Amino acid sequence: MSVQERKERERAGRERLIVATARELAEQQGWDAVTTRRLAERIEYSQPVLYSHFRGKREIIGAVALQGATEMAAAVRAATAAVDGPRERVAALARAYLDFAERNPAVYDAIFQLDGGLAYAHEDTPAPLKDAFAALLESLGEVAGDGVEPGLFTETFWAALHGLVTLTRAGRLPPENTEQRVKLLVDRLAVD
Repeated sequence: MSVQERKERERAGRERLIVATARELAEQQGWDAVTTRRLAERIEYSQPVLYSHFRGKREIIGAVALQGATEMAAAVRAATAAVDGPRERVAALARAYLDFAERNPAVYDAIFQLDGGLAYAHEDTPAPLKDAFAALLESLGEVAGDGVEPGLFTETFWAALHGLVTLTRAGRLPPENTEQRVKLLVDRLAVD
């Protein structure tokens, strides 16, 4: 292995450590607790080392968002692959999405609530974000109904799921009714 390859591997390892540590700290104490100073202390590198990887917290949030989008897409695909039938896939998708948001609140916020400097719904949207949307579209597109553009249907269904996540987390909706809400969404929106 060349010196350059070793340095690149070490750099990639430091970057993964920074992202993992930021994510862990955010999940434990919230994003306000994530500062370059605290990260530097936790990973035992200087702040200039952090800044050699990320220009600041915004880029770190963006890196966590991209990692989280990849994980969410995988969770949705795994859940939908495990069931037969279009409506069953939509219900599995909804549950997987809501479960991901509940298990990873700080990551969910990085993807959908916080400014990570990422472009959404544009040509230059990063691939992990496009793939997360594609994971939703794969199942939702088949139940959009005649004359309904699948992408638009997916955006609308996704918005409903996001609303459920946001309102439940804020204590505006009782969590014990989540399954009934999923059933209602599937029954009323998904066409066979």
